Amino acid sequence: MAHAVVIGEDDLTTDAVGIGSHVLVETLNGGAQGSYQIVGSQEADPMNGRISEESPFGRALLGKKCGEEVLVSAPAGTLHYRVLEIQK
Repeated sequence: MAHAVVIGEDDLTTDAVGIGSHVLVETLNGGAQGSYQIVGSQEADPMNGRISEESPFGRALLGKKCGEEVLVSAPAGTLHYRVLEIQK
């Protein structure tokens, strides 16, 4: 807890994906859309759209801006996404 940092609503930006961001993405190989929140590893709940910043998908999204494409290496192969929207 000595190194914990509390991230408040005022600390969030919609310019780029960061911890706490709600991100709408689409797959570029199928057009499906999904909405995710980037969270710390202790808060992760992938079944409910809460993705850890330490996961391959979370790491790939961090720092991305709307319109940017994201490549994620997964056991099934490389997945290709586009960031559509970033919200607080």
